[in-house]
Amino acid sequence: MSPEKRALLIAGPTASGKSALALDLARRWNGVIINADAMQVYSDLRILTARPLVSEESQVPHRLYGHVGGGQGYSVARWLEEVSAEIARAWEAGQVPIVTGGTGLYFRALERGLAEVPEIPGEVRTRWREHTGDVYGELMIRDPAMAQRLLASDRQRIVRALEVIEATGRSLLDWQQAQRANSILAGVVVERIYMEVPRDELYARAEQRFDLMLKAGALAEVAAISHLDPVLPVMKAIGVPELAAHLRGEITLEDAAAQAKTATRNYIKRQLTWWRGQMKHWQEGGP
Repeated sequence: MSPEKRALLIAGPTASGKSALALDLARRWNGVIINADAMQVYSDLRILTARPLVSEESQVPHRLYGHVGGGQGYSVARWLEEVSAEIARAWEAGQVPIVTGGTGLYFRALERGLAEVPEIPGEVRTRWREHTGDVYGELMIRDPAMAQRLLASDRQRIVRALEVIEATGRSLLDWQQAQRANSILAGVVVERIYMEVPRDELYARAEQRFDLMLKAGALAEVAAISHLDPVLPVMKAIGVPELAAHLRGEITLEDAAAQAKTATRNYIKRQLTWWRGQMKHWQEGGP
């Protein structure tokens, strides 16, 4: 892959092998690995968020990993600004930007931009959200182009599309295309890889990885941030609430680990559902 105005996006659920593939390709293509995981931005959680190892970061450039303190919030808008700058720097240096992670909203923002749809009137929003009929059928009539891009079971996104077409007179697809034109990836050759791994295998990998995290010092990592406000995003990372409860003496370490593993499985389920609806046009890959 030539580095000039090209980019590679690698996405997928947790424990699917994204980071390993990114590292391998970065070595071969003179690449820069850029983080697209909302929790791996935090400096406080290298272990629990499965950030790349220091030894891996020394092999090829890594960007947007651990650059935010746990006491701060972090938004999609900030990430989009930062990732766009890092992609531009990679091109200037003759390198291939390899954006990898599991936060679907980040990839959607990178490819489509952030929504600038006008505010939807409350009565329109209420009517469609309380609608008990066939919302997909309604969308096929009102906005067939948008309907063809959605799963018939994805009620939330269907309702959103209906709200937009009624309130603005324009398809949500039109709004998205206008946003996409402003993306740093507009007019760029982009290769997209979605890491496809059987669900049961993901569960097994994630559980084994959590056990390794405990051995690597995850408990001490959580203890070090126990003074932070529990409403902060970093305090909601999988494993933090569970291990914090153990540190307070509320549950055993065994129970904390079991709860964290359950939370991870539930997270994987949500990721798979989201990616299935959003990334139908991505090339499937695997470790």
